[in-house]
Amino acid sequence: QVQLVESGGGLVQAGGSLILSCAASGSIFSITFMRWYRQAPGKQRELVAAISSGETINYADSVKGRFTISRDNAKNTVFLQMNSLKPEDTGVYYCNADIYSISRYYLRDCWGQGTQVTVSS
Repeated sequence: QVQLVESGGGLVQAGGSLILSCAASGSIFSITFMRWYRQAPGKQRELVAAISSGETINYADSVKGRFTISRDNAKNTVFLQMNSLKPEDTGVYYCNADIYSISRYYLRDCWGQGTQVTVSS
């Protein structure tokens, strides 16, 4: 079994910053892709940022220049540094990962429970 646990969400004023963390635990051999998604009320879940094991990074256009994704492979953790936050960044942020288990099963699309980010204007 594998678990992903996010932390770091909260309420912040527009222009402020937050750092989200997501720690993966369980029977993990390695993690290939780690991603952050978000879902605003009444909207579909969207990909915010992704980072591969080789640290190839992609961002949604809406967050480029403001958000930074990084990972600590030794701790099976991914981070999302969010700067210059806007009210439209409000939503539940979910961690997502593709994981090789110790028994070498490839577990695609493992999800965390989500953490709420609210940006006030």
